[in-house]
Amino acid sequence: MILKKLFLTTFVFIGLLINAQKNIYESSRFDQLSEEHEVLAIIPFLAKLELEQTISKDELIQLAKREGYAVQDALETYFSRRKKRKKFNVEFQNIDDTNALLAQNNITYSNIDIYTIKQLAEILNVDGVISGNLDLNILLSKGVPTNFSFLDYFNGSSDYGRIGIKISDGASGKLLWKYEKQINKKTGKNTSELIDKMMKLASKKFPYDKEKKRKKRKA
Repeated sequence: MILKKLFLTTFVFIGLLINAQKNIYESSRFDQLSEEHEVLAIIPFLAKLELEQTISKDELIQLAKREGYAVQDALETYFSRRKKRKKFNVEFQNIDDTNALLAQNNITYSNIDIYTIKQLAEILNVDGVISGNLDLNILLSKGVPTNFSFLDYFNGSSDYGRIGIKISDGASGKLLWKYEKQINKKTGKNTSELIDKMMKLASKKFPYDKEKKRKKRKA
């Protein structure tokens, strides 16, 4: 019984890992465009909510804003922990500084999408920008139901939306790397756990990973 559970767990993990690799895009020009990258900024994610409960338009906007900032915060936490173990060859701008610089330039959550990556990178004085989108039918920052049933997969109640993380070159505005993932009960119980799990699955393909760069040079 124990061996069976161990086999099932391993099988599920391998399946998730393979799926993670399929959902990752990396530009063929990544090395060329990122060669001199030193600092990246993480901006608030753009969230689109489709909640079951009826709420006002203004409240929906505020909730979406909260979800977008929650992902920004969770990504900073993830990168900070990994950076302490010297896993990356770039620095990440403090999100308090990022948000302050955006505010000083009258860039808000409501209008950030009208600015180009090149404009944002110049304003933030960074080499690259980490951005993304969220499509949710729950409030991920509040947590998701932890009870699980295989029937959930058949009736669709295990699916809570989708997240996409993008890294773009500040000088050219070109997309360098993108990772998309469906959000469900196995993804994580809240925003922090979601980001932690999905980035760990993508870690072998994360373009600024020191180990990955070392292997490329050897090849």
